[in-house]
Amino acid sequence: MTEIETLLPHREPFLFVDEVMNAEPGSITARHVFTENEFFFRGHFPGYPVVPGVILIETMAQAGGAGLRKMGVLKEDCLFFLGTVDKVKFRRQVRAGEEVRLEIENLRVSARMIKQAGKAFVGSELAAEAEWMCLTGGRPSGAAAP
Repeated sequence: MTEIETLLPHREPFLFVDEVMNAEPGSITARHVFTENEFFFRGHFPGYPVVPGVILIETMAQAGGAGLRKMGVLKEDCLFFLGTVDKVKFRRQVRAGEEVRLEIENLRVSARMIKQAGKAFVGSELAAEAEWMCLTGGRPSGAAAP
């Protein structure tokens, strides 16, 4: 099991964080390379593969959750689910083969919710930014951990 698989409950083909490079109380930095093999490129768009905006938002939220777990803020059995997404702006297309650096700011973290803001960069270019809130909770009894 990789470090990311210990930090996130997500699995292929819906795991969009390769590494958490920095995790501190105020900020998290992570990265992901969108390879040509990503499932969504078959239809978005054939001949011109572009990462869908919703996937960029999911990638930022996963990076934020992984960073919190790496810091020990989220317990191992804690799941987190997107509740709201606000202030979304897409600034640049992200294409197959590009590495995205995710810079996440923790706005508010409690036992029941996580409020974060994030930016996704390709090199020095801002590709996307958003704020989101996740609801947190444990797995129901009898639910298997990955």
